[in-house]
Amino acid sequence: MPEAIRKVNVIGHLHPDTDSICAAISYAYLKNQIDEPIYEARRAGALNRETTFVLKHFGFDEPPLITSVTPQIKDIVVQKQPGIDAEMSLFAAWNMMQDTKVDTLCITDEDKHLVGLIAVKDVANANMDIFDTAMLSEAQTSYKNIIETLNGSLLLGDPNGRMAKGNVRVGTTPEMMEDTIKAGDIVLVTNRYETQQFAVECDAGCLVICCGANVSKRVIASAERHGCAIITTPYDTFAAARLIGMSVPVRARMLRKGILQFSVNTSVDDARKIMAKSRHRFFPVIDEDGSYFGLVSSPNLINIKRKHVILVDHSERSQAVDGLEQAEIMEILDHHRIGTIETNAPVYYRAEPVGCTCTIIHSAYAEAGVEIPPKIAGLMLSAILSDTLTFRSPTCTARDRHAAEELAKICGEDIEAYADSMFEAGADLTGRTAEEVFHQDFKVFSRGNAKFGVGQGSYMTKNSREAAEGLVRPFLAEAAKAEELPMIFYMFTDVKSQSTDLMIYGNGAENVVAQAFGVKPKDGMALLKGIVSRKKQIIPPIMATLQKIDEDA
Repeated sequence: MPEAIRKVNVIGHLHPDTDSICAAISYAYLKNQIDEPIYEARRAGALNRETTFVLKHFGFDEPPLITSVTPQIKDIVVQKQPGIDAEMSLFAAWNMMQDTKVDTLCITDEDKHLVGLIAVKDVANANMDIFDTAMLSEAQTSYKNIIETLNGSLLLGDPNGRMAKGNVRVGTTPEMMEDTIKAGDIVLVTNRYETQQFAVECDAGCLVICCGANVSKRVIASAERHGCAIITTPYDTFAAARLIGMSVPVRARMLRKGILQFSVNTSVDDARKIMAKSRHRFFPVIDEDGSYFGLVSSPNLINIKRKHVILVDHSERSQAVDGLEQAEIMEILDHHRIGTIETNAPVYYRAEPVGCTCTIIHSAYAEAGVEIPPKIAGLMLSAILSDTLTFRSPTCTARDRHAAEELAKICGEDIEAYADSMFEAGADLTGRTAEEVFHQDFKVFSRGNAKFGVGQGSYMTKNSREAAEGLVRPFLAEAAKAEELPMIFYMFTDVKSQSTDLMIYGNGAENVVAQAFGVKPKDGMALLKGIVSRKKQIIPPIMATLQKIDEDA
């Protein structure tokens, strides 16, 4: 069977903004037009209100969440061992284990839900329990199981009947049987008429005639009057006595509680740790619907199929989903500085000095000769307007403006009116927590040993900007601790006046701002006139200042 084509996740950065989400959707659509339809846009975190507004406006659902690309059980070869019925005999289970070379079987119900597990040791233990003569009746063993186990035939009785009471006995002579045979017992006999008849008259529940011996019509008639079933087997008494205990259904011996099992979404690393501490060899796997999927063992964890990913709008390791080093990066599309992500092999890397990733993707559509649908054009337009602050940001290029104008024609939006609506939706603080506002567009950066975070919110009115500042300020200490950051800088950008109130937190952070921007912070704030771009106007001066401080130390 040919290997299934593997999907490729197109992912933006953590704390996604409008560009990272719209770029992922737009680029996945493009790739699906020129390649196999295996590309899926994903989001690496919760969406901010601006992005939510954009998706709703153009009729898109949120991309599915992905927080890690660490290999999971779904990324290895799972043994598709079918589940067995709880009524299967131990003997049949044993034979299946020998045929499949698997020493563990999973018992499932009619809905394919896992109800138990039986291992080869459980069958062996049952076989060694030679003194438990009541095991068949205690398990309500069906005559069907007994017949199949003994390779026998039913001469008399209901094949769907069950051994409801009694023990397993071996019939020898009437004299020896008189005090041992009780009502409901199953008795193994040979060809002696007297022994057969005596067992019936003792109200045995079932006769097992060994060696394929003949049964007289008189015994059959007597057995019918007494309600005694009759089974014949070609096996001799010794073999039949050993085998009959294996007709017990697996439900009587299966493990029901404390089963070590994995979801298809369990990481391979976690599975490996659990397996190392367990004496079991095989472990059940449950699919996303809660149904039994198959079995895995330690050797299955060797050959891992890495997840395939395309990264958009970032190339910083600190901004990427977990487990990236264990994934296969196929492409990177970005408009920021070359970051810290490393790859195991050469990849298609496209980074251009423009204001928005979607500007690069707009060019990619033209290069591939693919027509941009109106809804996709709306997403790409939104990303460009968001990242360039409607062409006010110094990162904005002529290419950004040209792409936005072309996309506006396709989707039928008025740029100024739509931009105002989009930014107002993003600035709405109704019902929002400080954490939500803080993380709406927050990124972590590093320079040498220094690590810091920079967030940004863009606002159309003074009132909305000041309300956001009041909400975020008390949260900075908690955020710094949670993110393990010694310094945090948060930009509250006034789109129309093209200025930024920079909120500062951390030991030495005010000194960094003073040196980087030539201003004197007051009460943890600095007004930066003409500064609206994190990428071009905030990050480079802070990086340079931190490097100088490090060199002077």
